Amino acid sequence: MANTLFDKIWDAHVVQLVNDGPTQLYIDRLYCHEVTSPQAFAGLRARGLKCFRPQQIYCIPDHNIPTHDQDKPIDDPVSKAQVDTLEKNAKDFGLSYFGMRHPKNGIIHVVGPEEGLTLPGMTIVCGDSHTSTHGAVGAVAFGIGTSEVEMVLASQCILQAKPKTMRITIDGELGKGVTAKDVALYMMMKMTTGGATGYFVEYAGSAVRGLTMEGRLTLCNLSIEMGARGGMVAPDETTFAYLKGREYAPQGEAWDKALAYWKTLKSDEDAVFDKEVSFKAEDIQPMITYGTNPGMGMGITESIPVDDSSVSFHNSLDYMGFKPGEKLLGKKIDYVFLGACTNGRIEDFRAFASMVKGKRKAPGIVAWLVPGSWEVKKQIEDEGLDKVLNEAGFEIRQPGCSACLAMNDDKIPAGKYSVSTSNRNFQGRQGPGARTLLVSPLVAAAAAVTGKITDPRTFI
Repeated sequence: MANTLFDKIWDAHVVQLVNDGPTQLYIDRLYCHEVTSPQAFAGLRARGLKCFRPQQIYCIPDHNIPTHDQDKPIDDPVSKAQVDTLEKNAKDFGLSYFGMRHPKNGIIHVVGPEEGLTLPGMTIVCGDSHTSTHGAVGAVAFGIGTSEVEMVLASQCILQAKPKTMRITIDGELGKGVTAKDVALYMMMKMTTGGATGYFVEYAGSAVRGLTMEGRLTLCNLSIEMGARGGMVAPDETTFAYLKGREYAPQGEAWDKALAYWKTLKSDEDAVFDKEVSFKAEDIQPMITYGTNPGMGMGITESIPVDDSSVSFHNSLDYMGFKPGEKLLGKKIDYVFLGACTNGRIEDFRAFASMVKGKRKAPGIVAWLVPGSWEVKKQIEDEGLDKVLNEAGFEIRQPGCSACLAMNDDKIPAGKYSVSTSNRNFQGRQGPGARTLLVSPLVAAAAAVTGKITDPRTFI
């Protein structure tokens, strides 16, 4: 029987099927951060349980950590308590812990792939919706709730209903200045934020195969914003080249054995998906959002739609201070944020630096450039990108989730416009009253040096 890539990985991890109920699924890797794990560990203690397979679990604080002065105690008492609790739990239960300033610290969804902890064919979970990021290497990865985190800690298994499958094919060649982030925002514009609800998405087509590994990570990261359970890309030579030699990836003979298996991880030619969707790469231009969900986006040269009369649409525009039919090109902005598990990788900093080289940060713009990990920060320095950015008037902050969700002190003030490479533009997401416009690193860089929304293609 022909199978999809998703079916192959899922079926290989089924422990038992529950009649008229969920599947008991074995989990290869659990990532824990400080926000969604305290109650899970407390549950284990209350029941006198240990972690079933501690070597499969990695703990990394990322949401609450400040992006400056990490050598000092965290000021915010709630944030400090959560980070301290994760450290204590990791120690008490014998788990790997990459704490603040550890060379392997950073955003979990950046660290996992770059360390080779995230591998093809795995099942991966974390108490975080953007766990879908890890599907980019050809894994089944999805976010879970705190009670499910406890379940995996205790049994290395989870009870989960099997989702339906969807294949999104993007064929053709992406145009100048168009990135993986633009592809994702374009899909959400077309499909809406509920367009993939109930499905696990496989991305396919020549435009997807042409993406770098980091571009694929960005694409899969945003799957959840379409309502999908997760997203994945079949592993190929790009995947294998990215993973080879990474610390936790197989080495030597183990690598050869793993590679032979990974090469089987693809959907059969006659595999049937529950739903098929296709897009043309040539139709995609640099994108920007104008509303308060990631599906409210448009090409950067286009106008805000005028044919939506819904209350939510108009409430969203009122919050953003925009009007139907308005263009955003030339609109003055206040903040620029480069980072998050969506665009905090080295490739994103290379793209940003390539745009601002020889230019200057616009007066009055506050720019937060936040690497996704200490490894990314090291690469920025090794490649001399920090010098390029410093000469243009920018500074590199320390790694963390930062202004993506404002659980730390990186908050956008009320009423201010933030051009952001993160994944969500909900009301108050970057701070109470903050107005967020989601973009790619190239669009963010163009805004940072002009002080307004600018088509990056005018610089390329």
